[in-house]
Amino acid sequence: MLEDSQAQELLGFLTLDTRPDVKSQATKYVLGLTGSADGRRFLASNAEVLRALLTLRRDACPAVAKDCHCALVNLSADESVHGPLLRQADLLPSLLGSLCDPHHDFADQVCSILSNLSRREDTGREVLRAIQGEGVGLAKIVEIFCTDSYNKKGTLHYLGPLLSNLTQLPEARQFILDKDRCVVQRLLPYTQYGGSGVRRGGVVGTLRNCCFDYAHHEWLLGSDVDILPFLLLPLAGPEELSEDETEGLPVDLQYLPEDKRREEDPDIRRMLLEAINLLVATKNGRKVVRDRNTYVILRELHKWEKEPDVVAACEKLIEVLISDEPEAGMENLQEVKIPEDVERTLRRQDEEEQRRLEGELLKTGEGAPGETPEALER
Repeated sequence: MLEDSQAQELLGFLTLDTRPDVKSQATKYVLGLTGSADGRRFLASNAEVLRALLTLRRDACPAVAKDCHCALVNLSADESVHGPLLRQADLLPSLLGSLCDPHHDFADQVCSILSNLSRREDTGREVLRAIQGEGVGLAKIVEIFCTDSYNKKGTLHYLGPLLSNLTQLPEARQFILDKDRCVVQRLLPYTQYGGSGVRRGGVVGTLRNCCFDYAHHEWLLGSDVDILPFLLLPLAGPEELSEDETEGLPVDLQYLPEDKRREEDPDIRRMLLEAINLLVATKNGRKVVRDRNTYVILRELHKWEKEPDVVAACEKLIEVLISDEPEAGMENLQEVKIPEDVERTLRRQDEEEQRRLEGELLKTGEGAPGETPEALER
């Protein structure tokens, strides 16, 4: 690891005025450091270097700017570096400004950094506070997310996981569930978005998080939102159903084509089931979900499904739908206390699921090594 004198020498090369070829070598070296835990620890302890990276994101040399963005992606993927990034480098105002700029060359990397920083509740709250305090607001984030080609140089798919992370917080859910804003309605079509599993999974995670607020269930299931068909359609396959079974389904799920394919990602299928499971926590929710013949879709999914976690989630939901109503005073299943070990398991599964989803950019070619949260150890 670098001695203090060497670190100071390196810092001298990380300025906007440094000769481009020398500066490029310096940023490549720093990017290499982010590929190891020791390197990230070293950078976390050098606030001046972190601030220099933030400054050089605006460098006129594209290679230098790209190295700095990729280094910040990798650093933000390490939760032990979140404190220095947020408090010593104070990077959030700059990142949010870049996100809102439709011409920013590295908007995808900016989205990845914000998504990484918002994973934990404490840092997620800092990200949300910055979004609200920098004159951006969640309304702008949703607008950018829902605007096709907002930035012609990036896909901005990682705004999906960012929204999912932020809606772990009651304040963010309150915004998404505001009946006068129609935010949920704008997000619903993305449960079928074919262009990116990252974006699709982020929206499903957001909707699932919003379903934790059971006070909004009647509205979510009612005609103003009608969330159930959007959660069921990705779970439906091409199986031929009887006339009676078909007629009982929501219109969008009737007479599906022979080439209809289910959601390919098992983690997203599980989240869809978890969202519906939350909606059946109340007596009214169970009635609506039953009346719309949800059981038929779940029955066919259960026959087809191979992933144990998804099978278990499907069976849990089926059991609720076919069981007798709980005794008086126990109608709200969500108010039944969940054991702490189960809560810990669910949180761990969510974290693993998001990391795997964020790796989709590497698998599909939407990103490149060093540009996504998965590109730590290279």
